[in-house]
Amino acid sequence: MKVPVLLPRIFDHPHTYLSKKYGKLKAGSIVSVPFGKEEEIGVVWDKEENTNKNFKLKNIKEKKDVSLSHNLVKFINWFSLYNLAPKGMVLKMCLGDESFFSKKKETFNYITKTKNNFILNEEQKNCLQEINNLGTKFSTTLLQGITGSGKTIVYFEKIKENILKGRQSLVLLPEIFLTDQFNKRFEDYFGFKPAIWHSKITKKNKRIIWKNIINGEIKLVVGARSSLFLPFKNLGLIVVDEEHDSSYKQDEGIRYNARDMAISRASIENIPVLLSTSIPSLETFNNVKNKKYNFTKLEKRYKNFSLPNAEVVDLKLDRKKKNIWLDPKTINFVKKYLEKKDQVLFFLNRRGYAPFIICKTCGSKLDCPNCSIYLTFHKHINKAMCHHCGYKSSLNSNCKKTETNCDYQMYGPGIEKIYAELKQIFPEKKIKILSSDFLNKKKETKNLLSDIENNKIDILVGTQLISKGFNFPNLNCIVVVDADFSGMGFDLRSTEKNIQLYNQLSGRAGRFSKDSLVIYQTFNPSDETLKNILENDSAQFLEDEINLRKEKNLPPFTRLIALIISSKNEKDGILEAKKIKKNLSILKYAEVMGPVSSPIFKIKNNYRTRLLLRSRNNLFIQKDIAKILKKINLSKKIKLTVDVDPLNFS
Repeated sequence: MKVPVLLPRIFDHPHTYLSKKYGKLKAGSIVSVPFGKEEEIGVVWDKEENTNKNFKLKNIKEKKDVSLSHNLVKFINWFSLYNLAPKGMVLKMCLGDESFFSKKKETFNYITKTKNNFILNEEQKNCLQEINNLGTKFSTTLLQGITGSGKTIVYFEKIKENILKGRQSLVLLPEIFLTDQFNKRFEDYFGFKPAIWHSKITKKNKRIIWKNIINGEIKLVVGARSSLFLPFKNLGLIVVDEEHDSSYKQDEGIRYNARDMAISRASIENIPVLLSTSIPSLETFNNVKNKKYNFTKLEKRYKNFSLPNAEVVDLKLDRKKKNIWLDPKTINFVKKYLEKKDQVLFFLNRRGYAPFIICKTCGSKLDCPNCSIYLTFHKHINKAMCHHCGYKSSLNSNCKKTETNCDYQMYGPGIEKIYAELKQIFPEKKIKILSSDFLNKKKETKNLLSDIENNKIDILVGTQLISKGFNFPNLNCIVVVDADFSGMGFDLRSTEKNIQLYNQLSGRAGRFSKDSLVIYQTFNPSDETLKNILENDSAQFLEDEINLRKEKNLPPFTRLIALIISSKNEKDGILEAKKIKKNLSILKYAEVMGPVSSPIFKIKNNYRTRLLLRSRNNLFIQKDIAKILKKINLSKKIKLTVDVDPLNFS
């Protein structure tokens, strides 16, 4: 008997095999098959690819004891079409290697501990009741609440109800660094640890967790984007925490938005999905407004603690010292909180010590040989570094005007520069940096977070990472070092993201205190974005932004699809881009813009050319695009990446 088998490779169709030993196999059955000279794990698929070619068919070697659910097969098909990604590569995200299918029983170690008692307030009870009233079938609900209002406790209760019914739950987090602290909060609430899933866990742990998810033993998974592809046996609930966070968008490899795909998977599984946030994404806000999504809201902080006060420090008024970034007025505010044994956070969303390195003699900037960007100096490794390809360089370059090396000067602040300033101002205080560059080891990260929670750290210096869900009980003063909003990358959502970021950031302060402060240092106190942040009227901002997007024919009122053509030779990329555009131009309901060079036109020695397709039509245009792209004989010298609903245009 012939059966179609999809392999976890760059294939958009299954291959045909013979099933002499096992007869008819159901879609989702996991099998071992010969492929070339190797053996490959594959999955029996739901549809066979028609082909006129005659191949000698090979036999399936072995049928594994486990299989993917019908719904997961359906989700892979849908995901592949929506994101214009090969089915085989989507399947790869769902499967492990051969070791995952060993018959050796490996149980997940649930460590039970004494759980703490949490009592929901009236507002939380009302939100939970509204969510429960929607039932157990598919629905999308926005759970909105100001930072510190106790949104997590509400969906914890929902998870508890789901577990008691014997069903599995998935909680998506925007950053893997959040999982340890979340793990502790869950442990305190339920009395046992959830299964944690992200790219940094060991292969052994992945295997144990994967096997116990597919057999239904594990009831709760907390994870990053990739956990969406786990083979749940009896999934009953998906929660997307901080749904607005742009980290849910995968910008390498297969590009997709995990929040949107979570909603799609919930729809296919016919289960509820909760979107939790303090300020929703514009797309979510619009769907609530149009009654596509349900909505419930927490208006007050837990135990009625107040939101932080705000103070604006105008940097233009006192700039006596160059290359000093902390204003005396700011330091005076900070001293008052340190005297009370409160923690202080200095926030700057720039890694490293200085973003620009310029020779004082010849004026040349130190840039990356592989990418069209400048290098950032990192003092802790004493090297300049590219944040795109990882290239590192010492500060030894031949000066164009002298026979010696360049005399480099550092310009602009990074978090390491702010750290150095703080060490001079507060030499007796314990100061730590919280950023991805300094959180390489799990144990070190865990110890640092523990020290912060136990008030063993006086001052923190952090990047955007610190705004994402961390709960620091003694943090009552936050300094935004550079509150000048010139945009966040090449992104039409930059204002929206700034509002969400600084709302999240300010919410880290005063969660257990009535006296908290956020200080905004700026050269432009009248900036419109800063005004919006200070007014704290997110609903009005979102309403205004919706009207602006509608007027300008921008998402969510249009569909954008980016096509990025990468090549070692710039001309090859442009020629192929023109060919693609000519073929796509037959789409009468869509506008194809470009080709243009990407703002960052070279990354990892590849030149990047972009096309942007815009459509006001609600048709599922991906089907038409897929058909067209299949017919184009693209050069092997280029790589084509498709980005449906792009967030970043760099």
